[in-house]
Amino acid sequence: MLKPIAWLGACLVSTLYMVASVATAHDVQTEAMRITHPFAIPTPPGASNGAAYVDITALSAPATLVGASSPASNTVELHEMRMDGDMMQMRHVNEIRINAGETTIMRPGGGFHLMLVGLTEPLVEGDRFPLTLSFAEQEEVTIEVWVQSAQEGSNAADQHHHH
Repeated sequence: MLKPIAWLGACLVSTLYMVASVATAHDVQTEAMRITHPFAIPTPPGASNGAAYVDITALSAPATLVGASSPASNTVELHEMRMDGDMMQMRHVNEIRINAGETTIMRPGGGFHLMLVGLTEPLVEGDRFPLTLSFAEQEEVTIEVWVQSAQEGSNAADQHHHH
C-alpha cells in the first residue's frame, strides 16, 4: 500500500503530465476524422482579416469541409492560394475535399486556409478562439484555435503527424 505522501506525489505527477499534454496538443478526433493543431497567425493592429490553418485527416471515409464560423470574425471563408505564373493568387473555394485515409495540411504560404473576414479584434499571439467547422457528411465540429507565429504554429502542427 502506498503511503499518503507517495500517493499524493504520484497524483501530482500524473496531473502535471496531463496538463502538459493538453498544453502542447489540441487535437480533436471524431469517428470520421482527426483535426490537428489549429492555429492562426497574429495580425497587426487594425487588420480587418486574418487566417487560420488546420490539418484534417479523413479516417475511413471522405470528408468535405463546406464552411466554418467563429466569433473572432464576421465570416470565415475557405480559400486556396496557388502560384499562377510568378504571381500568388488567392481564391475562394466552396469546399475542401479530403479523401479517406488522406490528410489536408494547411500552412501559411500556399494551399488551403480559412480566411477570417471582418475580425472582431486583432489576433494576438497567445490568445485562443473557437472555430466551428461544417462538413457535408457529418455534424459540425468546434475546435480551439491558438494564435501563434507562422513558424511556431507550423512546427507544432507538423509534430502532431509524428505521433
